[in-house]
Amino acid sequence: MEALQTGQVRPEGIDLTYVSIQSPPEIFARMIRKHSFDLAEMSMSMYMQARAKGNFPFIALPVFPVRLFRHGYIFINKNSGIKSAQDLNGKRIGVPEYRQTAAVWIRGLLQHEHGVDLDSIHWFEGGMNAAREQNSLDIRPPGPLKIDFVSETTLNQMLIDGELDAVIGARRPAAMGVQPHIAKLFPDSRKVEQEYYRKTGIFPLMHTIVIREELLAAKPWIAESMFKAFVQAKDWCLEQMRFSGTNRYMLPWLFDDLDEMEAVFGADPCPYGIEPNRKTLEALDQYLVDQRFLAQRSVLEDLFVPLVLANE
Repeated sequence: MEALQTGQVRPEGIDLTYVSIQSPPEIFARMIRKHSFDLAEMSMSMYMQARAKGNFPFIALPVFPVRLFRHGYIFINKNSGIKSAQDLNGKRIGVPEYRQTAAVWIRGLLQHEHGVDLDSIHWFEGGMNAAREQNSLDIRPPGPLKIDFVSETTLNQMLIDGELDAVIGARRPAAMGVQPHIAKLFPDSRKVEQEYYRKTGIFPLMHTIVIREELLAAKPWIAESMFKAFVQAKDWCLEQMRFSGTNRYMLPWLFDDLDEMEAVFGADPCPYGIEPNRKTLEALDQYLVDQRFLAQRSVLEDLFVPLVLANE
C-alpha cells in the first residue's frame, strides 16, 4: 500500500485521501459502527459473516492486503505435556478474539490437518499482552461452546502461570523468548508452513478491502480504478524489494529470502482477484461453516464487486 500512501500510484479519476491507521481492530470498528471511510481494510472472516447475514452496506474488492501463515502463532506451556497438535485435545486455550480471522485459520488447520477436536477445547478469550474488556464485536457462533472471557489478567500471564495450556491468535505472547517453558507448538514453523503451502496451495488471507455500496452505485467506475491501483501498488512494492543496490528493509538476508519466496510461490506471492485465491477462499469459507459462524457455504462471486478489466 506504500505507493498509494505516497502518491507514487494514483487511482484513475480519484483524489485519494490515505489515512494510515496501525490498529486493524480500530479500522474495522470505525468502518462498521460509523461508516468512517469510503474504502477500508476489513477482517476477512468478519466480512464474510456480515455479508452472509445481509443488510451490510459494504462489498469487497478481491484485494487482500494481509496474508500470513499461522502455524507459528500457536504457543504452548511446555509443562502441559504438549508434544504434538493432537495433544491440544481437551486443553485450555486462550485466544484474544474467538471470531478473529487468525483464530479461524488456526482452528481450521488444527482440525483439518491434525485431527484436533475443537469441541473438546475449553477456550478463554481476552487480551494477549494487555487486559481488555468484552465488546459488541466479540461474536459467538451458535451451538455449544466452552468459552470464558478474561478481563482481570492477560492470556500471556495465564500461559506463564499454567492456567492455560496454549494460546493462539494474531500476536505473540510477551513471554515467548523470555520464559523458557513457553514455546511454539511448531518450533520450525517456517518449514512447516512451506510444506503446508506445497500440499494445499493455501496462503491464508487475513484482510480484504471493502467499499461502501452506496458510493459504488453512484460511481461504479471506482471499483476498477481502485482495483488497478491496488495491483500497481503491489507490483511497485515487489519491484522495490528486488532492487539490489541496497537492502530496502532491515533484513540482512533479504535477497536470499526473496529467492526462497519465489521458489515457493512464483513471481507473485500475493495475487489479487478471486480465481488465483479460490482454494484459499474456499478453505476459509469451509472453516467458518465448520466453526458455526456460517450456516452454509458462500458463493464466492457474491462476496466481491464484479470487475470489468478487459473487453471480454
